[in-house]
Amino acid sequence: MPVLMITGTGTEIGKTVTTAAVAVAALAAGRSVAVLKAAQTGVGPDERGDADEVARLAGPVTADELARFPEPLAPGTAARRAGMAPVHPHEVAERAAKLAAEHDLVLVEGAGGLLVRFDAAGGTLADAAELLGAPVLVVAQAGLGTLNVTELTARELRRRGIEVAGVVIGSWPAEPDLATRCNVADLPEVAAAPLLGALPAGAGALPPAEFRAAAPAWLSPRLDGTWDAEAFRVRAAA
Repeated sequence: MPVLMITGTGTEIGKTVTTAAVAVAALAAGRSVAVLKAAQTGVGPDERGDADEVARLAGPVTADELARFPEPLAPGTAARRAGMAPVHPHEVAERAAKLAAEHDLVLVEGAGGLLVRFDAAGGTLADAAELLGAPVLVVAQAGLGTLNVTELTARELRRRGIEVAGVVIGSWPAEPDLATRCNVADLPEVAAAPLLGALPAGAGALPPAEFRAAAPAWLSPRLDGTWDAEAFRVRAAA
């Protein structure tokens, strides 16, 4: 099934922009793409959500979301406080499977980290990935503190028998400090999965045409890009 789940090691680390970059590279490779936001929080009914932002940056993708809740909280908490029905993992899996029947690639973006709860039963994006048998791409921070949360995320995925597709650094600073440079070598080691890209800080603020032209160079060939992981590692270590 052509579904890739995209999670992060926390919030505000570049999941949506990474999802858009993956979509751009897949579109450039001639594939049709759908983007599903499992649960959108912190936006009103008429505001743009993360799936809409992916479509703005990436171009002709099918943008979909299961539910949105007004407060910027974990989906389960936001649903309860709004008095709304929560999203359940089986609903995420069912919608992704439906989109997969009509597209070459479906990108499912989670909310926050892997184990952020969708419902009162403790359902998570990891549960949806299990139901689909889909691999998970982990978007990580670049700097100090990222190794612990990246390793915990990867370990939990493997404990559940879920494939870790790889790690992408969601925001690479223009002037990386020592810890950030060292993390280029350490992230794939702690995740036991390849480093598949690094997006420059501020990438999401680029005009869409510039974003689409540049995005494939931020991602590995495994994600339909042209990024050279070894060359990046050597530059970071210099």
